[in-house]
Amino acid sequence: MALALVTSLIAVVMAFLVFFVRMKASEKPTNAKKIILPPLFMSTGALMFIDPVFRVTRGELIEAVALGLFFSLFLIKTSKFEIRGNDIYLKRSKAFIWILLGLIVIRLGLKTYLGRTIDYRQLSGMFYLLAFSMIVPWRIAMYVSYRKLAAQLKPPVLT
Repeated sequence: MALALVTSLIAVVMAFLVFFVRMKASEKPTNAKKIILPPLFMSTGALMFIDPVFRVTRGELIEAVALGLFFSLFLIKTSKFEIRGNDIYLKRSKAFIWILLGLIVIRLGLKTYLGRTIDYRQLSGMFYLLAFSMIVPWRIAMYVSYRKLAAQLKPPVLT
């Protein structure tokens, strides 16, 4: 029980950290590297699956990835860029904090419910897969949107 409480508290703290990082990010111009690197860094977490206790069943994998893809739609919808001067900035979204809080509440609810029947290590693997399959499509969509705006900033090449 104490482990579940500690890990839930860590998840809440991380959510608020994401929120503050996102708010700070909207104050500075962005670039492709800032969009692409977070999922690459997060991908190292897949090393947990080297240990068999973290491995999930095929059904759990499909559930986690499908839920992650569904949740990514909300993040994609609230992530827009704008051109200010000669730079591209991430727009602040009032809905982002509510979506983030909603995701945390859903995560805690799922953890409480699923934790009764699924080993906490497998559950960790499922939540990693959910988060990764949520972040990757979100960041891909952000990158595509960023590239479209970046193309508008560059003057056409005359031949």
